[in-house]
Amino acid sequence: MSEVSDAIVESIRMHALLNAVKHGGKAEVGAVVSKVLGAHPELKSSAKQVVEVVKRVVEEVNLLPIEVQHAELEKYPALPVETRAGARGLPPLPNAVKGEVVVRLPPEPSGYMHIGHAMAGLINAEYAKMYEGKIWLRFEDTNPRKVKLEYYDSFRDGYSWLGIKWDYEKNVSDDLEIIYSYGRLMIEKGLAYACTCKESSIKAARFEGRSCACRERSVEANLEAWDKILSGAYKEGEVVVRYKGDLSSQDYSLRDPNLFRIVDYPHPLKGSKYRLWPVYDFAVVVEDYLCKVTHILRSLEFHVALQDRLREQLGFPKIYVTQFSRFRFKGTPVSKRLLRPLIEQGLVSGWDDPRMPTIMGLRRRGIDPAAIRNFTLDVGYTLAEHEFEWSLLYAANRKVLDPKVRRYMFVADPILLKVNGAPEKSVNLRFHPDKDLGYRTIHTKGIFYLAKSDAATLQPGKEFRLLELYNVRVDEVREDQITATYTSQELKEGIPKFQWVTEDNVSFKVLIPDVLFKDGEFNPESLKEVRGLAEAEAANLKVGEIIQFVRFGFCRVDGEGVAIFAHK
Repeated sequence: MSEVSDAIVESIRMHALLNAVKHGGKAEVGAVVSKVLGAHPELKSSAKQVVEVVKRVVEEVNLLPIEVQHAELEKYPALPVETRAGARGLPPLPNAVKGEVVVRLPPEPSGYMHIGHAMAGLINAEYAKMYEGKIWLRFEDTNPRKVKLEYYDSFRDGYSWLGIKWDYEKNVSDDLEIIYSYGRLMIEKGLAYACTCKESSIKAARFEGRSCACRERSVEANLEAWDKILSGAYKEGEVVVRYKGDLSSQDYSLRDPNLFRIVDYPHPLKGSKYRLWPVYDFAVVVEDYLCKVTHILRSLEFHVALQDRLREQLGFPKIYVTQFSRFRFKGTPVSKRLLRPLIEQGLVSGWDDPRMPTIMGLRRRGIDPAAIRNFTLDVGYTLAEHEFEWSLLYAANRKVLDPKVRRYMFVADPILLKVNGAPEKSVNLRFHPDKDLGYRTIHTKGIFYLAKSDAATLQPGKEFRLLELYNVRVDEVREDQITATYTSQELKEGIPKFQWVTEDNVSFKVLIPDVLFKDGEFNPESLKEVRGLAEAEAANLKVGEIIQFVRFGFCRVDGEGVAIFAHK
């Protein structure tokens, strides 16, 4: 083999990018060579040439900011699938020892828990189970302006609903004094400094990779400024504490980012006790050390290189980081920036609207927590950005619900059916065709209602069966009524079967949610309404109960005479 083909070079680049994002932005030549030769065994005879190309490509990839590495990865639609082991869809954790693994669920209580949080939480919980480890629930509540008490409860309730049990719980805001001590240590080490430049100047200087006069202050001067900050001598916006990083780095996150800033806003748990708040990247490094976290599993948007460098400079042990793309569903963004305006404009009813991707919205729609867990473990995780179809989650939900929910008759847009010669008949209908979920008795006298969609298929002379009852032949079809004649009791092959209700019925309204966005715009048809009649027994249904309307779909009872459609 005289030279490595363009296709192989592209494969090498993909594996180099994969390896880089798994290791904080730095790919390792040996690991990439191993992956490439494993994927292309025909190259083993030309291993020396391959190694040389890998070295060159790895050097190029390692110069890229990690954000650019992530963006480049998205260009590869068919990323290699990791070898599956242990739990369904989850590869083994690196350097994991049974009984010693510690993971964390680190929500920021600045919004309601959504499907992405749920799936990431389930992955962490499953690994803790696999390795007999421990789980921290740790609220990253260091932005007082965004934090609300109701958001803490949203995550506690959501994780509990999913069946996740955590061993420890804490709020980062409880540890501010400890975090302050490490902030002071950074200054003492000459690794941080107080900066009084304007925010716009800092932003411009970071972009250009140049320093300011504040960076040259002595450790003593910075410690004096630190004490003045804590004493309240500065107002919000007058000073920040910055990391002394690498202003020439191609990784923008390393160009002297903020470590602390003043926020003059009361915290829901701490009130006005604290004004100086750590930024996420510094707080999480200290907290992971305090919690003795061994493995981090999280989505791609975090600054791995910065956090790794801070850990090293503070003398904290290495933590193994596994990153994956965010869990997204087609037509349903989880960003508060996109969802909040829908509420403000009255386009959705609230954060628990059944169209919303929040846990509240999914519960209200009738999604079972076991379905979310099964779906998450089946799909696992990947570095490739993609959107799931909702139909995949619905399929998982159907498998969970089908064996355990009761069936009821419901006809949408009802049309009257009169059956001549029909015997008065009481029929015992089972709530489930296979499971022993009981039965109800329905009395029939030849007067029924059919769904309009079924009635539209009928014409004089056509025979059909009323489900679980008897066969009839159509005599006359009018816009608002069908007349038919009783024909027989026995089952017949080849004739349609329709659900029905009698005169003894209850009115039901069914809300049918769809995706919120289509082609990037709000979908005005995202919530439809169907009115119909349900059998009388449906009047006894309780709010929150999930049922199946026969030949219509799974629904959750949302109120008296109101249900929300989940899916077929």
